[in-house]
Amino acid sequence: MTPSPIEECIVCALEKYFQDLDGETPSAVYDMVMQAVEKPMLEVVMRQASGKQSVASEMLGINRNTLRKKLQQYGLLEGK
Repeated sequence: MTPSPIEECIVCALEKYFQDLDGETPSAVYDMVMQAVEKPMLEVVMRQASGKQSVASEMLGINRNTLRKKLQQYGLLEGK
């Protein structure tokens, strides 16, 4: 199966990351990637949902309370 464009971007970015480490030991790669992907994803989805959390949570396939926690975590709640 052919990887999606998003997967290809992530693979390229991670390969560059490891290459740039130049032999140094990586740490917390999972957290680094999740934070790099999650915040912009939430920003785009919230724009697409016109700021409506119920619509965004449905688009994302996650519970609205989970979405709200994530928005809070990244400082993306409107008016906050």
